[in-house]
Amino acid sequence: MRILPAIMLAVFLPSATLAADAPTRVRGTIQVRSDTMLTIATREGPSVEVALSPGYAIRGVSQASASDIKVGDYVGVASVPKSAGGDGAVEVLIFPASMKGTGEGSYPWDLQPNSTMTNATVSNAVQNVDGQRLTLSYPQGSKTVDLSPNIPVVTFTEASQEDLAGGATVFVPATKGADGKLSTKFVVVGKNGVVPPM
Repeated sequence: MRILPAIMLAVFLPSATLAADAPTRVRGTIQVRSDTMLTIATREGPSVEVALSPGYAIRGVSQASASDIKVGDYVGVASVPKSAGGDGAVEVLIFPASMKGTGEGSYPWDLQPNSTMTNATVSNAVQNVDGQRLTLSYPQGSKTVDLSPNIPVVTFTEASQEDLAGGATVFVPATKGADGKLSTKFVVVGKNGVVPPM
């Protein structure tokens, strides 16, 4: 199944810009999958059911490394404020070149309290004793984030319905209908033991 650009834009855009269609981001482990439904044990504890919309897309994530990040790359970086000042990255997604510009900008994110997501081009990358420091540039400005040596770094890879097996870890941007039920057009699934960190 191929990535649909509009779906990917919704995954990485701030909720405020999506109004009533803002995604409820579900993170957890698949308990049961049918042709039309995922039952997911969420990271918060409760299980939820998410309906799979016809033609839904699937994308996997594979392990990457901070050393793979180069100036000019387009990345998504979730970060939180550091007690000593500045921002520390929580995770990094290296986008394929074909997805450059997806959800570009910096906005609130719900991975952790006070976290933000910055989708931007790496304009500078400096290695230091504490890890790596990236300068992320986007049309409205720029942001500098520090990457610790053990930070999760992933990139997208191909995936199929067979990867949506019981026990697989997923990140699902779901939309809540008027009836309160969740549905999705896109699923990110971990492969080879990699957990989607976004």
